[in-house]
Amino acid sequence: MTFFNTLRTAFNGIFSNLLRAGLTTLGIVIGVASVITMLALGNGARAAVDANFRYLGSDVVQIGVKEKIDQGEFVPVGQILSYEDGLEMPRQVALVDQVIMSIAGEGKVRHGRNVVDMPLLGATADALLTLIARQEVQPVEWELSKRPLPADFLAQGRFFTPAEVIAGADVCVLGHKTARDLFGGDNPLDELVWVNRRRCIVIGVLTELEVTNPALRNRTRPNESFYLPISTAIANLFDRPPSVVVTARVSDEARMGEARQQIIAYLRQRHGVEKDATGVYADDFELTTRQDILGAQQEAARTFAFLLAAMATVSLVVGGIGIMNVMLVSVTERTREIGVRLAVGATQRDIVGQFLLESVLISAGGGLLGAAVGVLSIPLAAGLNRGVALLSPQSIPLALGVALLTGLLFGLYPALRASRLDPIEALRYE
Repeated sequence: MTFFNTLRTAFNGIFSNLLRAGLTTLGIVIGVASVITMLALGNGARAAVDANFRYLGSDVVQIGVKEKIDQGEFVPVGQILSYEDGLEMPRQVALVDQVIMSIAGEGKVRHGRNVVDMPLLGATADALLTLIARQEVQPVEWELSKRPLPADFLAQGRFFTPAEVIAGADVCVLGHKTARDLFGGDNPLDELVWVNRRRCIVIGVLTELEVTNPALRNRTRPNESFYLPISTAIANLFDRPPSVVVTARVSDEARMGEARQQIIAYLRQRHGVEKDATGVYADDFELTTRQDILGAQQEAARTFAFLLAAMATVSLVVGGIGIMNVMLVSVTERTREIGVRLAVGATQRDIVGQFLLESVLISAGGGLLGAAVGVLSIPLAAGLNRGVALLSPQSIPLALGVALLTGLLFGLYPALRASRLDPIEALRYE
């Protein structure tokens, strides 16, 4: 038999009982759709982590206070990470040449009769550089191929200087919408605004910004911002000193491990951290580097890959068993037909090819349908995962390849069984 004759015979065998063949493919459909959807969710989760921590370069250490849950709230386990801790770090830690700090709070901002309750951000003079490094927002209609500079984020005026941060100057920088809400269409530069009964001079206004990360569009409002020097924010927004977020930049990234140890020793000395009864330091702070995040990502990716493989394997094995069952039934139903083919000259190879091709066609149909279902399910899965899902182009051929392999493996035994029938006994079969 030629290949085309074998193919035509295989199609005739499938279409002779189309409903049964369709039901047989359900396991393959579920397995292939699961592979594609889960890979998309995994890619989306990794992309979200990369976006959230993109600003953490290989020479940056993020330092935060260690917290515990007390009566449903997060509270520091020891001393807070203070503004003074970050301020002294470049002078006390040899491998740290720059420290960026920030603190968030709530406040009432007033100009004339316009009063706005809004979140306020205390920051160092490098806040715009951090904003650029995060790559979460950009000026409206900005060319993606161009990297913006701090000046591109300013529509009017300037940002505060390191000297103004150290001095706790009463200055502020407004977001685009904040300036419009407080001043309407008037020029806000050099005007006074009151923040929690303390006056500040407006020295700058940010240009209109847009969020670049789709996952953050419903959670981030960059145009409703209000920046203060961090020292001013601490004095104005809080009844007691708050814990700040510190980002330390290391002068030599090749010595990151040594820099970490220096920062740990510095903070232990500042906070008076001592060893507990087991000889371990009870640190009240946490250090995070990009290497830490990548390591956690890789571990999570391995766990996710294992779970994905287990789920897909179960679905495909179920589908493969279904194919084997249907093919065995088909062999039994068509025993007389097989006997006739063998009697008129068909070889065992022809019979194997015919039934093996049928099982492969069934699995291929299930694979194609599963790929379509998987691709169409990605928006739904993304909606359940905060909009984070990215289709991997490699996942479709991978899933289809596994589906075809399943058809081959589970269709081989029925095909061999059909080819080994005795022609005389087969012709007698009723």
